[in-house]
Amino acid sequence: MDGNGRRRRGVVAWTAAALLAATPGVAVATGNTPPTRPVAEDLRTGSAPCAAGEAARYLGSEPVLRLVLRDPDAYSQVSGEIEVWWAGADGTGERRTLTTHAAPSGSTFTLSPSFAVPSGTRVSWRARAVDQHGERSAWSDEAGGHACEFIMDTDRPGTVTVTSDHYREDAGWQDGVGVHGGFTFDSPSDDVVAYRYHFSDGTYSTVEPEEMGGPAAIRFMPRKQGPDHLTVQAVDRAGNAGSQTTFRFLVDKGRAPVAHWRLADASAGTGPALRAEDGVTFVDTAPFGTGLTGSARLDGKGGGYLTPDAPVADTGKTFAVGGWVRPGTTGRAMTVASQDAADGTSAFTLGLRPAGDGGAEWSFAFGGATVAGGGPETGDWAHVLGVFDTEDDTVGLYVNGRPAGGRVKAGPVAAPGAFQLGRARGEGGQRWQGDLADVRVWDRVVVPEEAAELAGQQPQDLGRWDFESVTDGPVPGGAGGPLTPHGGATVFREPEDDCWWNPDCVPPPPALVGAAHLELDGSTGHAATEGPVVDTSGSFTASVQVRLADAEPAGPMTVLSQGGEHGDAFKVRYDPAGKAWQLVMTDGEGPDATETVAARVVLPDGGRGDGHQISVVHDDAADRILLHVDGVEAASASFDAPWAAGGPLQVGRGRTGGGWGEYLHGAVDNVQVFTGVVDGSRIPLLRW
Repeated sequence: MDGNGRRRRGVVAWTAAALLAATPGVAVATGNTPPTRPVAEDLRTGSAPCAAGEAARYLGSEPVLRLVLRDPDAYSQVSGEIEVWWAGADGTGERRTLTTHAAPSGSTFTLSPSFAVPSGTRVSWRARAVDQHGERSAWSDEAGGHACEFIMDTDRPGTVTVTSDHYREDAGWQDGVGVHGGFTFDSPSDDVVAYRYHFSDGTYSTVEPEEMGGPAAIRFMPRKQGPDHLTVQAVDRAGNAGSQTTFRFLVDKGRAPVAHWRLADASAGTGPALRAEDGVTFVDTAPFGTGLTGSARLDGKGGGYLTPDAPVADTGKTFAVGGWVRPGTTGRAMTVASQDAADGTSAFTLGLRPAGDGGAEWSFAFGGATVAGGGPETGDWAHVLGVFDTEDDTVGLYVNGRPAGGRVKAGPVAAPGAFQLGRARGEGGQRWQGDLADVRVWDRVVVPEEAAELAGQQPQDLGRWDFESVTDGPVPGGAGGPLTPHGGATVFREPEDDCWWNPDCVPPPPALVGAAHLELDGSTGHAATEGPVVDTSGSFTASVQVRLADAEPAGPMTVLSQGGEHGDAFKVRYDPAGKAWQLVMTDGEGPDATETVAARVVLPDGGRGDGHQISVVHDDAADRILLHVDGVEAASASFDAPWAAGGPLQVGRGRTGGGWGEYLHGAVDNVQVFTGVVDGSRIPLLRW
């Protein structure tokens, strides 16, 4: 008990000492160390370090003073005293004192002085720490320190003048998309450190003059035709922004190519006439959805080329070259286009080169640089485009309208020799084997939006089957012949008389689209065309409106498919195990075929409602499949191994284990199939 008593008396004694230590003005037996003098590193004016003289910061608004205060004693509380002074307008000194609350040692204190300071005035401030016993540190500007300074400047800079070496303000349509122009900004104020500007796209940027108060220049290349405007304001060293200046101008469309050969025959196009050698024939094959009607077929041998026997591209300046190409092989380097240099080589080559993985890739080589990317496929059309831009001395490559391989630095190379299609100087000529169409050469940058448009292929409507015009039998609609119901497939048509006057009538669910749809019994019911509808090895889009009859389907059910004798190239099905609609693509029809699936969870309909619009896209150029549900992209997956299925389009069933199965129990309407990729913005319109 005596031991416990001694411990209790010790605790009481410690507590009393602590209370005495915490009471200002009360002396304690233990020693107290004064707080630490704040140093310049502990003080900041706003976000800027403490500085003086030429390094003092200019402020355009009320200053924010920040300081860190410390005391070496454990558990100490510290507060701060700040002195602020400046010379008044009449030359007399002005001084203010500020104090902070108390906080633990090492805390950061922030103060915003409320007193007004005249613009153009240099203000100094210093600080010291005060501990909980009232002891003070030295001032921050004592013992080798210095005061912190800032200059108040609330005057806004003058209005900016905007001039251009290329555009005139309000002066009609001016060249144009893909052409660089310059703008110069200048302000009458001598303390401007930046110009803030934006064009009509709303993206803000900043450019700094070479020296304070001087002009600044920017370069600009428009990417679309139409009215544009440039808005600029000057910013001074205190952060004050001046009033805005707006420069309005009209951007014309991009200049036409300097040469454009459609290649339906040797004379089709503009620019210098081409000479076709004996290894060139003209065929009626062309990429679909482009409006082209033919192409030049090159045999890959010595006479397989075309040339105007003259230069076309001025390679000392910005230029671009591109066209539609279909390689007959991808096993070697081949040239689409080139132009002869003075040293017996080609100044540039656009074409195919072997890739490190044993395959091939598209490439554009110029000025000691090569940019490459995108995987070609034998027999498939692709659009390739190479661009050299002297503005930043870079080369770029687009494949099917998408950038490939990034931008690579290059240098201009003179090419006084002839332009070539299908061959290049040196390296065996790299003769092109395959088809070429719609080759163009520009004397400007082809912007990304134009590259995408050049590579665009309008989807072709292969067929649309609804059930409005029939009560039974084949349904006409498009490619592959009519869609004929079989087995337990019947056409449902909404009755003309409704149940309004019959209290005993139970109305059936409404038709999916219009007044009729196809009902499938889930056992034998299906419909099929007479032959294949779409080439499943290329890009295609398919869409259907479907309503499931069951709230808990017994097994997977296929609503659309097209395949061969033993398997489906694609199928659209509902999988009740995952409660999801799926787009399934396979890399072959044998038993070892691998499935690629894009899926979206959607609860079964149970025979109620309007069903769902299920749309699927195979984008062969991008090696992707996409699943849309009710007009919204719901899932996607990479897929690069399509094959051409020769069987008819099936509605309501698919191949399972070599036979037929996955019969759909539900309603189907508005079946549509397209060659090509229907843009995502148009998918919702297919519902109607």
